[in-house]
Amino acid sequence: MKKRFLFAATALITANVYAGVTRHALPNNSTFPISRAVEVTPDTTLIFHSGMVPGPVNPDAERGSREYYGDTETQALNIFKRFEESFKELGVGFGDVVKMQAFLVGDPTMEDKMDFAGFMQAYTLYFGTKEQPNKPARSAFQIAGLAGGPNMLIEIEMVIAKPK
Repeated sequence: MKKRFLFAATALITANVYAGVTRHALPNNSTFPISRAVEVTPDTTLIFHSGMVPGPVNPDAERGSREYYGDTETQALNIFKRFEESFKELGVGFGDVVKMQAFLVGDPTMEDKMDFAGFMQAYTLYFGTKEQPNKPARSAFQIAGLAGGPNMLIEIEMVIAKPK
């Protein structure tokens, strides 16, 4: 009985222990690409990265227009590229992200509902992949707006665990 319990408890954790980080999988063998919880040991440095918004994808378009920023998926991809550059300077990578918050504005082309699917299209290129299997604990919210204007549809902030 004890061996069976230990095996079950170990299977529930299914957590990649990565440089002082334990990631707990979602229950019921869920394949949704987030962790249920993430533990960080005291000997790990936490970096609280400020939120990033998209830069222009078409700088020749009217500043602040939809063509200037793109749709939610395009904006999310743009933000992840910007994080990639910042991470290089910080000496970390997407595998080190332990917590993410995504703030999505309702898309006017979708009856002012957030484009969660568009966000997920970009997100799944960076998290829970064969090349980068680590998944952060994550929240996504629909918000009224961002300081960047009416066609800016997403902001993302992250907490990163860096081994000492």
